[in-house]
Amino acid sequence: MLTDPLLMATLRRHYLFDGLPEQGLADVAAHTSVKRLVQGASLFHQGDPVQRFYILVSGQMKLHRLTSDGQEKLMEIIRPGEAFAEALLFNGIPFYPVAASALKDSLLLSVQNAPYLRLLEEQPKLCMALLASLSVRLHQRMNDIDNLTSSNAHHRVVRFLFQEQEAGGGVVNLDVPKRLIASKLGIQPETFSRILHRLIDAGLIAVEKRRIEILDHPNLAACLDRAAC
Repeated sequence: MLTDPLLMATLRRHYLFDGLPEQGLADVAAHTSVKRLVQGASLFHQGDPVQRFYILVSGQMKLHRLTSDGQEKLMEIIRPGEAFAEALLFNGIPFYPVAASALKDSLLLSVQNAPYLRLLEEQPKLCMALLASLSVRLHQRMNDIDNLTSSNAHHRVVRFLFQEQEAGGGVVNLDVPKRLIASKLGIQPETFSRILHRLIDAGLIAVEKRRIEILDHPNLAACLDRAAC
């Protein structure tokens, strides 16, 4: 049961719960627990029974799958304030299709599925908030699919840079290791690094540690119309 006042306030502010009356919030809190993970620790494994969804309060989580050849495929990076596994409330899948583990020391709120489903039946506003969340996820997945079906690795990297630039300002801050970004793009880490170096040599980007600045938007965009940059 969740009792910490600060975490209760976090739950109250989250869009999946902010429409609840006090009694409804108390019902959620009665079926919510706190989970602390150290960096590298697993939250659940691919194939574990689905019983809960989560809200990340602090830290950073990754969702990933194992491919048929035993390789880890990054699906999503979860950042503070984001919920995950909530889509499984509706699709009837009894097992988690991905694994979740901590990229950094993390604090999470763990919410039982069944009590929240009962609240959805009583609170239409919660349903709308959840639909909005799922719509955002769907849009992200469509972008990922578009990128993965690009003709070559160069296009995937360039599209990644344009998608991740902050407010269109031409700056990308990599808050996860490059090997994980490469995994999400479906390429090897050395391929990702090699493409970045080519873009640097072409004067299209500048890289300083984990900060990437797009120097030439038009010519970088033109890479998408060529086989390589």
